[in-house]
Amino acid sequence: MSLINTERQALFSINVASENDPHKPEFPPDNPSFPATPTIQLHVPGFTNVWLKDESKNPTGTHKDRLAWEMVVTYREILQAKKDRLVTDELPHLSIITSGSAGIAIQTMLNKYGLPPLKCLVDFKLSPKIVEKLASLGCQIYPIDLSRKALSWKEILEYTENPAGIDVTSAGGLDPHTRFYDWLAYEVINQSPDYCFIPFGTGHLYENIVNINKREVSTVHHDPRFKGNVQTLRRCNFIGATVNDPNSKADKLYAPHRPFLVFEEQWLRCYRLEGFIGQESNVYVVREKFVDEALEIARAQQLTVEPSGIAGLALLLQLKDRIPSDKKILIVSTGKTKTSEHSNKS
Repeated sequence: MSLINTERQALFSINVASENDPHKPEFPPDNPSFPATPTIQLHVPGFTNVWLKDESKNPTGTHKDRLAWEMVVTYREILQAKKDRLVTDELPHLSIITSGSAGIAIQTMLNKYGLPPLKCLVDFKLSPKIVEKLASLGCQIYPIDLSRKALSWKEILEYTENPAGIDVTSAGGLDPHTRFYDWLAYEVINQSPDYCFIPFGTGHLYENIVNINKREVSTVHHDPRFKGNVQTLRRCNFIGATVNDPNSKADKLYAPHRPFLVFEEQWLRCYRLEGFIGQESNVYVVREKFVDEALEIARAQQLTVEPSGIAGLALLLQLKDRIPSDKKILIVSTGKTKTSEHSNKS
């Protein structure tokens, strides 16, 4: 089969039902639904109204599957541009810095549509079993010491031997701050919680949810997917949970450098001052003892979790004396990669 026919086959196999019609969702691609994953009640000692958004139900087990789908949509747009003879470049490879979950999710999705393999920049200390899994899916692996310095997008492409490619880690042109997790963001804010706890690793998930919330509480022309309560969401406290210890069980939340974040105190302070989010919205460091407690609670209720994914619950436990027991609390659990049993830290 010629390259042109192969690309056309890929183009026609990628079906995007709609960009924002809740009656024609685009994810997950094999069985689109909105919401795509369930929100269930969670029993947490000392609280009466806690809910959990369970992203473990996604195809490879984490919210990164949503990012992976957006990469396929990006390829569809490139393929369409090539079909329309707007561009003549070869189909680019994607590069990404990954600790496993994103790489596994993206490569699994790329395989489904016969798209170029993902180039993964990984820390040289990453578990060999995770590296083996990435490679078995078809990822091209490039290990380096990621702790040495923050890398620019040009350096990421250079280290992954991909000068004509696209770095997913940094590419502002992909709109990572509102697009990577926009459907998930609407599934979250439509719950209209008083407090929303979100794992904070790359920061993209937190940024997406907060930015979508800002968009909806500051307009009268709502996105069709929006079903939330504006007044409640203006007061909702969006709490990010992260770690600063490279040896934490919640290792996927640790990064020695985060050069491509929009998040900073000034950005969040402006949102608070303008009344787009609650006054306690911020990102906090989770202590390890509360990660252990959160795992016990989640596993006792037969939830599929890993330490990084359940960090929001850990932070709720850490801040429990500051939060009224009857407020509606939503914990975003980012799930557990279905191959994460290969990780020596899970």
